[in-house]
Amino acid sequence: MNKRSLIQSAVALALAVSLPAAVLAQDKPLKIGVTAGPHAQIFEQVKKIAEKDGLKIQVVEFSDYIQPNAALAAGDLDANSYQHKPFLDQQVKDRGYKIVNVGYTVNFPIGLYSKKVKSLAELKEGARFGIPNDPTNGGRVLLVLQDKGLIKLKPEAGLKATPLDVIDNPKKLKFVELDAAQLPRSLDDLDASAVNTNYALSAGLNPKDAIAQEAAKSPYVNLLAVREQDKDKPWVAKLVKAYHSEEIRKFVQAEFKGAVLAGF
Repeated sequence: MNKRSLIQSAVALALAVSLPAAVLAQDKPLKIGVTAGPHAQIFEQVKKIAEKDGLKIQVVEFSDYIQPNAALAAGDLDANSYQHKPFLDQQVKDRGYKIVNVGYTVNFPIGLYSKKVKSLAELKEGARFGIPNDPTNGGRVLLVLQDKGLIKLKPEAGLKATPLDVIDNPKKLKFVELDAAQLPRSLDDLDASAVNTNYALSAGLNPKDAIAQEAAKSPYVNLLAVREQDKDKPWVAKLVKAYHSEEIRKFVQAEFKGAVLAGF
């Protein structure tokens, strides 16, 4: 190697050492996991805003609620955006994930849908009712049904209520527990089903056609999650800033017209 090549190599090495790690890391885009539908749509907009602040983002879509956390914990994602805190808390407890909430995003009031009746009052005795089979969303639906006067739960059941916690069921509703993503398709076979708004929109359901809906104020605002070891890294603050921008608030209001609510 000649003298000029040695000098060039030394300069290149010095520049690499002096550059912040965050800049070097951005040679590789941040991988953000989302579920298909609104979360994906919103994050495509977040991506554009984050790029102005120097963040390169690759949006990775999933079709269920389990894989995004598994992929994040395994290091295949840098962050995900699709879940509410009760769900994350349950996943951390059950699976031991070192995953934390770094900022709230949007709220999807869960809807109760039916192709057979136009109101909850029309449900007949013994009606088959679909609910999500994961503990947090299943409990969420049961609390909605209690709020609407269809059932009564044990006082201590809380957010993790299951059908076993139902102590009063005048209509003798039969609960059918299914994966949340399958619930829109269950409407042809069941009398009614609860459907998370992101899956409802993806399936072409209009939240305005729900026969009942969760109250706007709830503990189920969604969030941005990262591995605990990453929570204080500069790119995390930039990502949250991009999501919490006025541009995203306006996009959510205009695009979803009340079916999705900004929770930040």
